[in-house]
Amino acid sequence: MFCRSKSVALLKRLISFGTQSDNMMINTNLLLNMGASFKEVQRNEIIFMEGMQASFYYQVVSGRVRWVNVNDEGREFIQLMAEEGESFGELPMMDDEPYAATAIADEDSTLIRLHKSHFLQLLKENPEVHFSFSKLLSRRLRLKFLLIKEMAIRSPEHTIIALLHYFKENNKHTCPDCSRVNLTRQQIADMTGLRVETVIRAMRHLHSTGQLLIEKGKVYCSK
Repeated sequence: MFCRSKSVALLKRLISFGTQSDNMMINTNLLLNMGASFKEVQRNEIIFMEGMQASFYYQVVSGRVRWVNVNDEGREFIQLMAEEGESFGELPMMDDEPYAATAIADEDSTLIRLHKSHFLQLLKENPEVHFSFSKLLSRRLRLKFLLIKEMAIRSPEHTIIALLHYFKENNKHTCPDCSRVNLTRQQIADMTGLRVETVIRAMRHLHSTGQLLIEKGKVYCSK
């Protein structure tokens, strides 16, 4: 299936550079003016670990970061997949507690980070940014409510389709042109607490009932 999203997304970024949008949580120039710096990280590089004292606000400039909790067997539970323009690990900015999860570069990435004290000053001086930041945290909390409900009382099929529809409606991890899901089966398993084998079986069932389309190994949300 033909997909134009990458070229369209690039054009939008070029047009909107220097302005705040839904994709760019905080304008890069504003962060730099407050003393932020860029940081290059390689795939699978740990940015910070769960339990560490938080010193910086982080935002993805390019690439992708997964924010995870890891159990004793090394299995990851994905709290967030942060993509270009999105922040991660921001809870300690507000409650002075340590990082609640570990951040790992999912691919080679460029980050921008701002010291916590400067970040709090930025929020005080820019109430519109503070409001947008609060709105983002509310959206992420709403997703957690959805996942907890689905995992507690729903079937794997219902949990997966609810999660993918949420991502599609919120322009996350889904191609806006062809509705292709830009997540692996393993990543979906790590987001839902399901085994990857269960995710594979559930997706096959969803395909057979017309709720998902699987074509050449790629998964597409139904339009």
